[in-house]
Amino acid sequence: MAVGKEIRLKIASIKNTQKITRAMEMVAASKMRKTKDRMQATRPYSKKIGQIIKHLAHANPEYKHTFLVQRDVKRVGLIVISSDRGLCGGLNANLFRRTLTQLSDWEKKGIEIDVCAIGTKASGFFSNLKTNLVGQTTKLGDTPHLNDIVGIIKIMLDAYAEGRIDELYVINNEFVNTMTQRPTVTKLLPVVAEEIEEGLGGYWDYIYEPDAKDVLDHLLTRYIESIVFQGLVENNACEQAARMVAMKSASDNAGNLIKELQLIYNKARQAAITQEISEIVGGAAAV
Repeated sequence: MAVGKEIRLKIASIKNTQKITRAMEMVAASKMRKTKDRMQATRPYSKKIGQIIKHLAHANPEYKHTFLVQRDVKRVGLIVISSDRGLCGGLNANLFRRTLTQLSDWEKKGIEIDVCAIGTKASGFFSNLKTNLVGQTTKLGDTPHLNDIVGIIKIMLDAYAEGRIDELYVINNEFVNTMTQRPTVTKLLPVVAEEIEEGLGGYWDYIYEPDAKDVLDHLLTRYIESIVFQGLVENNACEQAARMVAMKSASDNAGNLIKELQLIYNKARQAAITQEISEIVGGAAAV
């Protein structure tokens, strides 16, 4: 029964694959809990420093930092954060689709684009596009550190300070819940003022120690670094959640396929047995 043997081999192969996807699902679930905890631990800091910086944009200091100055947009910088590995469903595909939409909008306005890629998938994607890829970093692992991305951020901050780009954005996946990851575009520079409480209208400022230049230079740089790093840890949590869901779906699909093949095998075996019985009966009748 050659057909039955082929089906049995295929069933065994799918069962082996199912074991792998189930193991990957459990590993991703374990990593997701850790990355999610890390993401939630960093959110309050990035949110608070963002409020402070946007509040500063309302002030009228004697020293006006270049990161707070609006100017005509002729060229923008874009930091794209992706995963290093695949097997995470449509996570990276959705991110790149959103990125291409944003790039298309800028190109229609005649705006040029510089891109920095964080993650192997983003690096490979933009290497194949006709895009000015000015920096990239890959293989950051499941527990990246700020020092791993400082170089990429500095490339963009130097370009902005020197006037080579007029705006800076970051695109990453935002963790909504285990089943939902949403690509988001965040404007980093120039800092957009935030609504503040009434009574602070007119001309006002903070008191800086030792002086406004030193404080703002350090604080604004830390702000950009914290937002990009938050995007990185958010993307890591999204990656593990998407991989867990994708591997569960793969395991379920493998189970369904095994059931279908088992049914085909049983029918083929039944047909072979029926044929053998018919041949025996026919031979006995002939005798």
